[in-house]
Amino acid sequence: MSNNRRRDAMGVRISAAEMAADRSHPNHQANGDEQRYASANYPMSFTKGLEHDATTGLVSDPQAFESFRTAIDEAYVDAFTTSVRAASGKARAWEAPTAGVVYELSGPDPQAVTMAPAPALGSIELAYEMAEVYELALIRDVHLNELADGTTNTTVLDAVTHLNGIGYALNGEDGRPRLNSGGNVTPQTLFRGSSPGVEMGPYLSQFMLIGNDQPGDPGVAHGRIQYGALQIDQRVPVAAAQDYMIDWNEYLQAQNGEDLRDNTTLFDTSQPRRFMTFPRDLATYVHDDALYEAYLNACLILLSMGTPFDPGFAKLAGQGELFLNSLDVNGALSLETHARQAGGFALYGGPHILTLVTEVATRALKAVRYQKFNNHLRLRPEALAGRIHRASQIASAFPAAGAAFEDLRTTINPTVTAVETANTNAGSPTALLPMAFQEGSPMHPSYGAGHATVAGACVTVLKAFFDTSCLFVRRGGADVFSRFEGGDAPVEYTPNADGSSLVATTGQPDQPFLTLEGELNKLAANISIGRNMAGVHYYSDYYDSLRMGEEIAIGILEEQALCYPTDPFVMSVPTFDGEVYRIGSL
Repeated sequence: MSNNRRRDAMGVRISAAEMAADRSHPNHQANGDEQRYASANYPMSFTKGLEHDATTGLVSDPQAFESFRTAIDEAYVDAFTTSVRAASGKARAWEAPTAGVVYELSGPDPQAVTMAPAPALGSIELAYEMAEVYELALIRDVHLNELADGTTNTTVLDAVTHLNGIGYALNGEDGRPRLNSGGNVTPQTLFRGSSPGVEMGPYLSQFMLIGNDQPGDPGVAHGRIQYGALQIDQRVPVAAAQDYMIDWNEYLQAQNGEDLRDNTTLFDTSQPRRFMTFPRDLATYVHDDALYEAYLNACLILLSMGTPFDPGFAKLAGQGELFLNSLDVNGALSLETHARQAGGFALYGGPHILTLVTEVATRALKAVRYQKFNNHLRLRPEALAGRIHRASQIASAFPAAGAAFEDLRTTINPTVTAVETANTNAGSPTALLPMAFQEGSPMHPSYGAGHATVAGACVTVLKAFFDTSCLFVRRGGADVFSRFEGGDAPVEYTPNADGSSLVATTGQPDQPFLTLEGELNKLAANISIGRNMAGVHYYSDYYDSLRMGEEIAIGILEEQALCYPTDPFVMSVPTFDGEVYRIGSL
């Protein structure tokens, strides 16, 4: 028996390895901007931490960039210290530039997944998504409740007008699709992402706000999540209502890799923590979150509510009843129901999903690092704004590149003009991107996005385990995600005007039910686009990274399904594109 078990265990591992080996490794393709503009000192590539020219804002010495690229391709950590000539004031380390060359023991190899080329300079898609990032900076202190149809907020309405005036096909004809109504973005669809259900209800996912019912702390409106014997509070510290890097010298310091973060001035400590109420609050959340934090919180909330698992394997967790035929004393056939006497814990129970929903994050991060550094090496939005601001100076030194940046500015001119006006009001009339973070973006390239890849992976695990058809309902005084029952009313929570408390709306005329699938998709979009709100990512970073994270999680789940051969089951996983992916144990 011992030898048979040993061989069987090896067979499962071999099957998982064969499954991984059968996944084709794609060709990794970038958009060509690095090579296309090489003679102009690589203006469309990530150069943060190298020395930048004070006039053009471009890297001062192209050889410094080329040594950086060589270090990435050779993948030796010490080369970034010994071979790359960093800026003299650089104090921040490049983050994990060699992580994409490692191997994995679970799920797809980091190089077995990929992302399409990022929008190139000169494309209408890049123009639109740069305008989005600018507009997100302008609404940073507008209440999130204003991102809804019927708003009278002029900043939101101006953003809608500016974006609709660009002439970008939101249906995906020009690139990545977005939510739209009649071919245009509306206040309700603005900055929501693109997955089923994200357009319904409030902008923020309920999982970013509510707590869970716990002893001595009933309900969900208190916003505290029980984590064992401890509590997690959904309130965030209040950041000062100030934007950064709108001054050229400060911008250059950040591009040279200086560490400009100062928590003593970043936060307004005179104000108490609040629920996420403004885009600035969401930017604060994604500034310091543990990357799987929001999805772990969502899992804790769902488990505490007793949210049903996917019906395809719910019996493995002890859910539901067993129906058996039996004969009574008269020989008549009857149906008996029995509560299951074996339940999940280590297998398809709380500890299983809590571990798996966080464990996929590290796999996602390694895969996205390969895309960031080895493949795309895409510049951050803050740097592209710097190119727009100094387009004429760039044109004097590098005419073709400068003309391309001038054309980009012309395409989104109403938005750039609004940014210049806002920056003038702040004391510096520049087209630089107002940043929520003093230090600007992290020390790694923009595409793909680590937060979005992790979001795609973690949310996919949650959608695999839980019954995503569940609705958020008010039932007998309790608010839960559950299958619909007669008498259930729709419910949703939003922050009040100052974020000090949550306001419940329930049972209103024509109020829709929020679905679990939609709120999980929205959670992934909130975290990912929250980084855009801070100014550190573009829309395509969210869109493609999310789907790559999904692919990684599905690969891990497929391998997990090999490990339990005695009870056949099927997981049904709704994807971010609206299809359903089925994972079976046989």
